[in-house]
Parts: sequence; C-alpha cells; structure tokens
Amino acid sequence: MGTALRSRTGPVVVGRERELALVTKAVRAGGTTYVHGLPGVGKSALLTAVAQDARARGMHVVALDCRAVEPTERGFLRAAGGGTGIDALLAHLRARAPAVLVLDQYENFRLMDTWLRHVLVPALPDGVALVVGCRERPLAAWLGVPDFSSLPLGPLDETDALALLARQGVPASEAARLNRIARGHPLALVLASAGAVENPRLALEEAALSRVVEELTRLYFEDVEDPLTRRALEAASVVRRATGSLLDAMLDGEGALALQRLLGLPFVVPARDGTLVHEAVRDAVAGHLRSTDPVRYREYRRAAWRRLRSEMRAAAPAELWSYTADILYLLDNPVVREAFFPSDAQTFAVEPATALDGPAVETIARRHDGVRSARILTRWWTVAPDAFSVCRDRDGSSAGFFLLLRSAQLQRPPVGDDPVVESWARHLRSHPLGRGELALGLRRWLDRERGEAPGPMQAACWLDVKRTYLALRPVLRRMYVVVHDVPSFWPVVRELGFRPLPAAPVALDGVEYTSVVLDFGERSVDGWLLDLLGRELGVAEEPALDAESRALTVGGVPVALTPLEFGLFEHLRQREGHTVTRAELLREVWGTEYAGGSNVVDAVVHTLRGKLGPVAPAVEAVRGRGYRLREDWRSRL
Repeated sequence: MGTALRSRTGPVVVGRERELALVTKAVRAGGTTYVHGLPGVGKSALLTAVAQDARARGMHVVALDCRAVEPTERGFLRAAGGGTGIDALLAHLRARAPAVLVLDQYENFRLMDTWLRHVLVPALPDGVALVVGCRERPLAAWLGVPDFSSLPLGPLDETDALALLARQGVPASEAARLNRIARGHPLALVLASAGAVENPRLALEEAALSRVVEELTRLYFEDVEDPLTRRALEAASVVRRATGSLLDAMLDGEGALALQRLLGLPFVVPARDGTLVHEAVRDAVAGHLRSTDPVRYREYRRAAWRRLRSEMRAAAPAELWSYTADILYLLDNPVVREAFFPSDAQTFAVEPATALDGPAVETIARRHDGVRSARILTRWWTVAPDAFSVCRDRDGSSAGFFLLLRSAQLQRPPVGDDPVVESWARHLRSHPLGRGELALGLRRWLDRERGEAPGPMQAACWLDVKRTYLALRPVLRRMYVVVHDVPSFWPVVRELGFRPLPAAPVALDGVEYTSVVLDFGERSVDGWLLDLLGRELGVAEEPALDAESRALTVGGVPVALTPLEFGLFEHLRQREGHTVTRAELLREVWGTEYAGGSNVVDAVVHTLRGKLGPVAPAVEAVRGRGYRLREDWRSRL
C-alpha cells in the first residue's frame, strides 16, 4: 500500500487527512504517537507521509523499518545512527533538532518495548518526537509516558475508498461494488482493483475483513498467468524477505528474473535487506500453499534453509540479525515459535524490578513456595536485586516476577545456601565454558495467581529472556532452567534442545526441583536456531552430534569422544570446507599458543579418525597447513 501511494504524486494519503494532521501536530510538539491497526489498513503509508511532511518542514527524520532492525539496544542504536551508545544517539538528535524518530512495523520490535519506554523516550532531547506504527494496541504502560497519544487506524469511509479505487484506475461503475467487498480496507481495495474488477466470484460482502483479504489474495494469485510470477510469489511468501540469492536457491537459478516479476506486483516493496511481500498477502499465500501442496511448501523452506545456513557463516556482525530473523520466520514448530513470540505476552509489560517491588516479590514467593525456597529468593533479592524483573498488569502492579542470573553469579554464587544454583556451578566446573563464553540461569519465575504454572505471565517472562538471548549472542553458550512441575514443562523444553542436568533433583521444603540445561553450541543462538529449523525440516545440520554427552552417532551407533576429540571435531564442523591451521586448533581447542606442540593435534586427529571408522576420510589433512572437515561429511554418517 505504501509503494502504491508513493508512486502517485506527492505525499497525499487518501482519506487520512485528519490522522495525518493529528500526527504531524504531535510531531511538532515533540510528543510520542502510537498508530495501530489491522495489517494493510495503511499504517506504513501514513508514517511515510508523516516523515515526508517533517522533512518538508526542515526536520531531521530517522525512519526505521523494525523488520530489519535487531531487537536489542545494540541493534537499535546501530540502525538509528547512534553507534553503540545511547549518549551518542541523543547527541546526534540534539544537534539536529527538531527531529522525529519513525518506527514502522513495530510489532517486530516488541522485545524492546520496555527499553524504549524506560530508557529511550524519557531521554529524548527537547524537540525530538517519536512516531510508532504497530498492528497491536500499545501496552497500558505506555499511557504513563508523558505527551503520549494513541491513534487507532480504521477502514476508509466510502467517499475516500471510492477515491482510492479511482486512483487505482477502477471505473466508477465498478467502484461501489468492490468497496462493498473491501469495506474501506486499503489493502483489500488494492487487491480488488489489481485483478478482480471483472471477477464474478467476489461474493464476500458478509465475510470477516481478514477473510476478505485472504480470499482476494487467493483470487489474485489464481489469476496470475505467468508461471514464474506465480512461483516467485509462492517462494517469496514462504520466507521473511526475498533476495536474489534466496530466490535462486528456491527457484533453480531464476532468482534475478523472479525478483523483477515480484517488484511489478502492487503489494511488494523493496526494503533495506530484501524485497518484502505485504504480510497479509504473504500469510494468505503461504497458508494456501501449506494446505494445498505441503511438499512444495517444505521444499521451498528446505532450499531457503540451506542458502541461509551458507550465507550466515560469512555474514558480517551488522548483517547477522537479518539471517537470525529469517530463521525465526521459517520455524513452523509451534513450541519453538511460542518460545520467541508468545501469543499471550502482550498482556503484561516486563520491566526491571525496583526497590518498591521488594514486598510484592517476597509476598508472591511466600504464597507459592515453601519457607526455605522463599527465604532463598529473598536472599537473592537482597544481594542481586538487578537480576529480578517484574511483569506488570494494566494497573501497574506486580503480576509476577522472574530471577535471571548471569555467568558470574552462577560460577560464584553470592547466595551460598542455594542448592539449585550450586548444582549449576558444579556443572559449570565439570563442563567449563570456553574463552569469552557466557551462561544464563533462570532461577525462578512465579505468577501472582498461578505460581509456576504456564500462563500469560510466564509467556511474558520467556519473551524477555529471548531478548537477552539475542543481546548476548554470539557469546551466549549455555542456559540453565529449574522447574518443579516437570510434566508440564518437559515436552516444551525438550523440543527446544534442553537436557536434564546429570545431578539429581534438588529437594527444598519437601519439593523436588529439576534442572535442565541447553548448550547452544559454538555458534551460540544463531547456530541453535539453525539446528532447530534443520531438525524441523528433516535436514538437520548435525543430526547426531550431542554436545552434552560428547558423542557422535556413526552408522546409528553413538561414539563417545574425549573432550579434546569433541572440541577438535566441533571446531572443524563450524568451519567445514575451510582449512584450520594447527596453531588455531591449539589456541581455540587446547587453549595454548605453543605452536611447537602441534604434533598433539595430529595425535588427537589420529584417534578421532579411528573412532569415526568409515567417516574418517571426512577429516582431511591439508599438507603444510592443517586440517579441514569435508562439506559432505553428514552424508557419510
């Protein structure tokens, strides 16, 4: 819709004059405006017009599409021009005031909602405004932000809808009929005008609006006669963003031509990191393909996974988030998707705990845990209050809390009588982290009413934990979690790759608490997500490599490896196809710079090959340089 309107003359937004006036007034006053509405209702077009108006008035504009921004403080500051520090961004904006930050597609940035409200917005200099465009309504916590206003965006009235159809070239004799179907929804109007003027099947006046968009998309798709355009739209709807290389992999080398065909469609826009199909159309096409041809749907996803895995290895740090987002989008597994995008999390705002939350934390702990367990949580509050976060309901009260510990607190627990964290510390000593690697431990989460049981508060907790995952990559290596209700949580955490801690469950107040651990692998969160998607698609990158037991399955038989054998094989696997020198192996696996001892590398390679049996040739010696793992090693397992 944004592209269609921008292609016309000037920044005029049909039927949005009142909304445009309201937002531009707020921008001039330096406030925060939150525009929200259904997909395709015209939020992006309105925000584009706001940005154009601000530039015309001489304001400095920073406009971000949140789909392409890593949802971390680091990612936002980099995208907004602040380098790696918020002070630099604020100085940048202060020097250019009056200015406006425009954040479109904000539903993709929910992980950073608390940071925006608590850190960025209060620090914005005078004369700097913020405009947000989002599918979802703002959390109630936004209502406490000074100079905040919320603007719901609904369908166009009939006069404006007919005007939009006229701009799309629809004859007046047909416009009223099409609007009875589209009911003022801008994307539905564009779809109807693009290919359904003569279509007698448009009998959708009584259908729900979301159903209208879906049906119009299906009819439009069926009317596309060019086979390449049809396949290009299918492939581009399976992935988050379409690039030439991705389409090449999915369409047997026809990526460049497919991209040209896509850009000719009225609901496709070029973006910073690829070409995007409007999400409402994309979801409808992908859903139709999934139900009518699941084999082709899976093959598109497999081809995309292979290309993304290959490109991800060479991606620069600033580009890595785009690939992470691509992998997250491809994941269909509801357990995994719910872990990153909980459906109920919008009920609560997750915030760092303050001193005022202490009584509520203690009350909730005593309500749901035994005396000793509650006392341990109280001691953690005393020595590490910054490790607590609270979930606030709409009236701002604490609906629950969680305690997330960092590496230093796990390795040297400041609460000496906590048997749960002591068991994690013992595991870290027997399975030490590599140089620069970090671990997290989710020590406890409790809902005010439900305790540990699954629910909206727990979903909000896990969403915030995933934000920490992304902020700590690529150095986050391990995650510990403890639960009492194992039957409720084990199916979920097992799907995510967690394994029971070897130690026996810990007893507190006559209740057993079981710990599980997730080893992300050497490539941290990104490698873990790739492997989750690979297993989901039946093309797992390492179907038989178990980091916890240090075993590799060869011919269906698990083979135990020594720590050095496992470390050497894993290091080669992360760089498959590339030669790794003996000096690098000594430094990264052995932890020494002593090059004169490189024969120890050869000795471990020899024993490793002996255990690999028929797969041994996959570990190749490169004369005078080192070793490499053949790229086809998986096919030999």
